[in-house]
Amino acid sequence: MYDPSITADGRTEPYRWRWLILAVMIVAEIMDLLDASIVNVAGPDLERSLGAGSVGLQWVIGGYALTLGAGLVLGGRLGDRYGRRRMFLIGLAAFTAASLLCAAAPTIESLIAFRLLQGIAGAMLLPQGLGLLRENFSGPELTKVFAIFGPVLGLGGIIGPVLGGFLIEGDFFGLGWRSVFLVNLPIGIAALIVAAKFVPRKAGDGTVRVDMTGAAQVAASCALLVLPLNQGQESGWPLWTWLCMAASAIGFALFALQQRRTAAAGREPLVTPGLLRKPAFTVGLGGIALFFGGLVGTQLVLTLFLQIGRHFTAGEAGLGNLTLAVGTAIGGAVSGAFLADRIGRKVLQIGPLVQFVGAAVLWFELAGLEAASFSIRDIAAGVAVMGTGAGMVIAALFSFILGAADDDEIGSASGVLSAVQAVGGSTGVAVFGSVFFAQAEAGDFTGGFHRALLVQMCLLVVFFAITFLLPRKGRPEDEQHGITAERAADGSGTDQHLTV
Repeated sequence: MYDPSITADGRTEPYRWRWLILAVMIVAEIMDLLDASIVNVAGPDLERSLGAGSVGLQWVIGGYALTLGAGLVLGGRLGDRYGRRRMFLIGLAAFTAASLLCAAAPTIESLIAFRLLQGIAGAMLLPQGLGLLRENFSGPELTKVFAIFGPVLGLGGIIGPVLGGFLIEGDFFGLGWRSVFLVNLPIGIAALIVAAKFVPRKAGDGTVRVDMTGAAQVAASCALLVLPLNQGQESGWPLWTWLCMAASAIGFALFALQQRRTAAAGREPLVTPGLLRKPAFTVGLGGIALFFGGLVGTQLVLTLFLQIGRHFTAGEAGLGNLTLAVGTAIGGAVSGAFLADRIGRKVLQIGPLVQFVGAAVLWFELAGLEAASFSIRDIAAGVAVMGTGAGMVIAALFSFILGAADDDEIGSASGVLSAVQAVGGSTGVAVFGSVFFAQAEAGDFTGGFHRALLVQMCLLVVFFAITFLLPRKGRPEDEQHGITAERAADGSGTDQHLTV
């Protein structure tokens, strides 16, 4: 039977619509990044519209990241079994529908529930992206794809608060905060139509078994961690909050044990057990959680300080985040362009030191503020320096932690790191939100920001110490996503456990 994709000399021609696949994957990723950050500027509007208090706001922001992180590795395994195209379409449709439900939410409780559903849909959607790209690109083209992928996704994270502020302040059709979710509808529907038409069908591997026991353990352990962190400050930190956090630690330990037993019994675990026996990798997981918990938490506190403490509008608060975004972009460009390759692991040590200096500068800038004459220029220097240090770390962090993993473990390692990043961000929202609101509820907004900065500085010190346990050199970009250059060229390798 004639196959037009096979040339006369037996070579397989690349799929003609593969660049449309890249465009759809980028759109899906940007939808996730926007939803992770766009709600940050909606706090006051949610309070006026739905009566959302500090705990409710923390759940709206952090709940999405919680269910996303808890389900990412499971989503990757479902793609292995049932096919990446099928799971991508299901996840994209569910994500778009959940966005509509969020926009229509009549109460803060229903909005939180719909945000949790949106995170679950994202966990089914996002892990399929890199697998689909690897199925349709190879060799130098694959490297080029990753070179496009990273900066575009970084831009998505940067424009989230800015776009959110623009939509809320514009109050188009009287929708207010609801427009930050409705913006997903035309994007999601268009991406769904293109994906259904142009992403090629490829059957999954029916022999792949999905470890639902391990997935349930991860979800329960994550919930036991984030629930008390979100509720504890308002409740006065009763005994149950501490018992939940202790149970979470036990749950993660039992998960690691269960994964080893599953592998020993000849079944397929969610996570390659060998990873959990590598000290550099497991310590690196702690570094990922600390770094992104501090970064996401500090971004949230900055926005809350501007809106609640200094009465900025949503649009002004969104623009106020531009200083941080520009600093992050500059730091990432410098690190990614030459620093990481030239000085190796030292870039991960310079980055947190720069962030620490920026946090100290910002602390003193806040101490000298006069409320009546405040403008974003008063804190721009500290915020920009913090962003620069963060960008230096973000551009290189994953490659150095993945340097501890063997080639056949890269896919699984990528999934675990992405999940820890999301859960770390959710935990950061809970911790930093609690620290800020403990002072802000008494009217001391500057004091709340000061305390949050002190927490961030402590996390940076611990992260700096952890970097000495990471490999001295990071992995090349293509190997970070579970494929070596040689295997990319001949199309071999495994697609298991891939996530973003």
